Amino acid sequence: MTHLESERRASPHTVKAYRRDIEGLLAFLEEPPRSTEDVEAIDVYLLRGWLSQLARTQASSSVARKIAAVRTWMRWLRRKGILKVSPAEELASPKVRRPLPTFLSVDMAKEVVESPDDTPVGLRDRAVLELLYGCGVRVSELAQLDLGDVDLEAGSARVLGKGNKERLVPVGSLCIAALRRYLEVRSTFVHPKTGAQEGRALLLSVRGARLQVRAVQKLVHAYGALGAGRADLHPHALRHTCATHMLDGGADLRAIQELLGHSSLSTTQRYTHVSMEHLMKAYDAAHPLARASTKR
Repeated sequence: MTHLESERRASPHTVKAYRRDIEGLLAFLEEPPRSTEDVEAIDVYLLRGWLSQLARTQASSSVARKIAAVRTWMRWLRRKGILKVSPAEELASPKVRRPLPTFLSVDMAKEVVESPDDTPVGLRDRAVLELLYGCGVRVSELAQLDLGDVDLEAGSARVLGKGNKERLVPVGSLCIAALRRYLEVRSTFVHPKTGAQEGRALLLSVRGARLQVRAVQKLVHAYGALGAGRADLHPHALRHTCATHMLDGGADLRAIQELLGHSSLSTTQRYTHVSMEHLMKAYDAAHPLARASTKR
C-alpha cells in the first residue's frame, strides 16, 4: 500500500480498493481445504478458483479490477525477490462492456444548475453545480478546492486530479458570477456553537467544515430531482454532460481530454459515442430522408 501511495501515486480510492481486493484473496487462501498463508503457494489455479468464486456474485468490471490489484501486488513481490514469477500474469481479464456515460440535455442541465434559491446554502449549491457542469471537475477534485486554487480574475482554477496530477481548468463567466455571490456569504458558514470555520476550503458545510464528497452527492441528487426529475443524478453525470456538450459544440477531443484530466485519449473517446447517439436522434427527428418511405 505504501508503494501504491508514494511510488505509483495512486489515489486514496484506488489504494483502499486494492487493499480490499488483496485482503479478499488472502482470506480465500486461508479457507479450507487451501488453508495457506504462504504467498509462494499461490499458483494460477488457485487464482482462477478465487476468480471463479467471485464471478458468481460480482460484475465483470469488479473482477477485472481485482485481477489488476493482484497483478500489481505480485509484480511488487517479484521485484522484492519474494516471488520468482507472478502467476497473476497468466490471468486473462474479462471483457468489460463500459456503459455509455449518463448526460443531460442542455435545457435539463440549465434547469438543474439554476434550481438553487438565493439563501446562503442555495448560493453555495449554485456554485457547486456550476463548477461540476461548467468546469467538468470530479467530485473529489471539487471537495479538495481551496480558496487560493480559484483565480476569478483570470477565470481559472487549479485542480488536483488522479495521481496527484495538477491541471488548470477554465472557469466560465456564469461560474465566476456564482462563485462571487457565494463568497459574499461564505463567512456565514460557521460552527453554530464554536463559530469555527475551515479557513482554506473553498466550499463549506453549514457547520463551517470543508464540504465533503457525500454531501455534494446528496445535493446533486436533490437538485437533479428538482430541476430535471432525476433523483438518480450524480456529480459524475454533470462532468459527462460538460464533456458531451463541449463535443457537440465543436470542441477538440484533445482539449476535452485536458479539461477532464484524462490520462488516455481512449477514455475521452467514450463521449464520441454519446455525441453520435445524440446526433442520430436529432437526424431521425429532423431530416426528411430519415422519415422517407423505403418503398420506391
